[in-house]
Amino acid sequence: QVQLVESGGGLVQPGGSLRLSCAASGVIFSINPMAWYRQAPGKERELVAAITAGGITNYAYSVKGRFTISRDNDKKTVYLQMNSLKPEDTAVYYCKLTSPYGSTYWGQGTLVTVSS
Repeated sequence: QVQLVESGGGLVQPGGSLRLSCAASGVIFSINPMAWYRQAPGKERELVAAITAGGITNYAYSVKGRFTISRDNDKKTVYLQMNSLKPEDTAVYYCKLTSPYGSTYWGQGTLVTVSS
């Protein structure tokens, strides 16, 4: 029922930018907190950015000032604008949705590679 589909990943040079999108279906969406996580090879999955239903955001310290999370409730989509990308940002990025009951749902992930 609940589906999250990420897109926008790819290869980018250091200092470049990408915008990731996560389109949701099977949910009200406007009431759901959303977040972006990432997982690099050999590392644990980590929180990158989160946004509440009311639009309050928070970020990992490593991306603060470079990344921006936003949401469009009409399109049931959450975005992650990534600027000033660094090689250490290379990872698979995952979208997460939290239901009113506390259940979580994940997208399939989209790969971001930052390399020259």
